[in-house]
Amino acid sequence: MIKTRRGRIAAIVTLAGVVLAGVTFLVARQPSSKLDEELAAQVTLILEQASPGEHHAHGHSFDSRVVCAVEPFGTEPPDATSLVQVRWVYARHMCAVTGESPDWAESVRASGPIAVKIDIPPEVRVPKAGPGYPDRVRQLIPARYHKLAFEDFQDDSAIEAARERFALVSSTAK
Repeated sequence: MIKTRRGRIAAIVTLAGVVLAGVTFLVARQPSSKLDEELAAQVTLILEQASPGEHHAHGHSFDSRVVCAVEPFGTEPPDATSLVQVRWVYARHMCAVTGESPDWAESVRASGPIAVKIDIPPEVRVPKAGPGYPDRVRQLIPARYHKLAFEDFQDDSAIEAARERFALVSSTAK
């Protein structure tokens, strides 16, 4: 009876330790929501402050303002835990151009996965649209993030915030 009870206790303690170690490993390997928020803000700022010439270099041509929503899904290095450690951000983006229409739904928009080098100056890489687009995305984004690169925004709050900023910019531009 005593051996059985000790065996059960030992098994429970071992199982609890394995579960705790697994949870700790998963939490340590996933970017924190605070880091994701910081990365989203940084990439949004980079995209929205880019000059028309810089936008033209990654396939967009216009003279109006740009309002963007950004949702990071990966970093380089992959185990970065703070903004200063991040060299590259892999994110979904949706940018709308003001001027053509004051309505977000009718605006000219671009979206998809991007790679942004956090540096001075920053570097934005956008896969060229058209035939072969999925292959160009896979060339741009590391293999560990391929599935995430083709997913939609997981949280609509970034898009809602961009819509609100778009409406504000459009109303003040009149």
